[in-house]
Amino acid sequence: MSPRAPLSLLAAALLLAGCSGKPPAPQAEAKPEHVATPWDDMKKDEQRAKDVQKTVDQQAAEQRKQIEAAEQ
Repeated sequence: MSPRAPLSLLAAALLLAGCSGKPPAPQAEAKPEHVATPWDDMKKDEQRAKDVQKTVDQQAAEQRKQIEAAEQ
């Protein structure tokens, strides 16, 4: 028997044991942490502008209702 025979048998046994057919146990997925980008500030400014526009639109609608109510 050659000196490599026991090693090759051991390697074959490990390969077969690794292929047991069972699905691997699910591992907890690590959530990637938020990485700052150059566009983050622009996105914040854009959202702030949308919020201001929404407030202005609501106030304009309210003012229109008050004007219509006063005209009647």
